[in-house]
Amino acid sequence: MKTEPESLQLSRRGLLKVGLLGTAFLGTAGLTATLTGCSSETPKAGYAVLRESDLPLFHALIPAVLAGAVPAEKMTQAVETTLEYLDYSLNHLSPEMLKLTVQLFDVLALPITRGPLTGIWGSWQNASSDDVVHFLKRWENSSISLLKMGHSSILQLILMSWYSNPDAWAHCGYPGPPRF
Repeated sequence: MKTEPESLQLSRRGLLKVGLLGTAFLGTAGLTATLTGCSSETPKAGYAVLRESDLPLFHALIPAVLAGAVPAEKMTQAVETTLEYLDYSLNHLSPEMLKLTVQLFDVLALPITRGPLTGIWGSWQNASSDDVVHFLKRWENSSISLLKMGHSSILQLILMSWYSNPDAWAHCGYPGPPRF
């Protein structure tokens, strides 16, 4: 059996420290979002859940996630359609899951937490596609389980929303559900 070098192994105490630090950091970010009014922001007109502060995040993330599945000339429409399906999905989450998801969006929207956690120090509107891909890889490969879970949540939300759209099925060869 091959073992990792001792420097790469994480002791139980180390794991607890990382978990506590991550929880404290994200808890502080959530409290900051609440105190600044970010969490209490109402949905943008035309949406049931998505807020104005969420849209720059998803306008940056969706093209990066859908790259290769959507031709460049159709990406703008794909983003808008994905946002509609995303909003619908969020509106059907349990209240507790919605609360956690909105907290994740708040952490990614606030400049004080966005920079250190994502590496994107400016606004999402100014982030390049390479910056967004780097952020996604950073979270996917993070040693902090909360960031890995955040990555998974973001990807699942975007991909489920995109592939809920019948227009997306042709790309992957899916003919649609059986008709009886």
